[in-house]
Amino acid sequence: MTDRTARSGMSHRYVTDEPDIPFHYTILFENARVIVIDKPHFLATTPRGMWYHNTALIQLREETGNQDLIPAHRLDRQTAGIILFVKHANDRGAYQLKFQNREVSKVYECLAPRDPNMLFPQTIQSYIKKDVGTLQAYEVENKQPNARTYIELKQEKDFTTDDYAALKQHPYSSIYVLHPHTGKTHQLRVHMNRLGLPILGDDLYPIIQNRAYNDFSTPLELVARTLEMDDPITGEHWVFTSRIPL
Repeated sequence: MTDRTARSGMSHRYVTDEPDIPFHYTILFENARVIVIDKPHFLATTPRGMWYHNTALIQLREETGNQDLIPAHRLDRQTAGIILFVKHANDRGAYQLKFQNREVSKVYECLAPRDPNMLFPQTIQSYIKKDVGTLQAYEVENKQPNARTYIELKQEKDFTTDDYAALKQHPYSSIYVLHPHTGKTHQLRVHMNRLGLPILGDDLYPIIQNRAYNDFSTPLELVARTLEMDDPITGEHWVFTSRIPL
């Protein structure tokens, strides 16, 4: 456990007895404007709840000495994969707008139960809502959908060595490729659960499972696998791929 007084670039925050997260991000790409990391499971993107120092943002600020760093988007603490950070305040709006305007292609992979009777690919649409102070998001019937996900099975020709290892460990599972067209909270987890195929390791869906904060034995088997976009300043085309296995 860490016992420290922590400071962000914007405000003071006091954290005592902060749980240590024994995982570290990997920097995949860096230039004058951005840093792209591969975030592990269990490491929060930004300070929240009991985590401050053990977050990707604060650790990256400390590593680089750049207190202006800010994420252009976020991943849940339980989700691993690609995150893009912007180095300078003057550039933030351009990159964040790309994500807000859905001009960034994000593809996720997950490990979930196999259902030989279910046909893929298919698109799931629903209205997802999450109330302040609650852990689970939920779907509201008879409302115009605000969340859409295209789901397909990963083909064996595209399997990696890590994929084979994951399926050997979980023989009644399949690897699903998820293409979110919107970005609602817990959208992919909710939509997989809607199909009756909750993502392995999910401690919120279908039911809340209370695990110790230092229990890292069962990660959520969800990875933000690729992020593809055009740099809003230079027009350079980027494709970043996570190396974190399911």
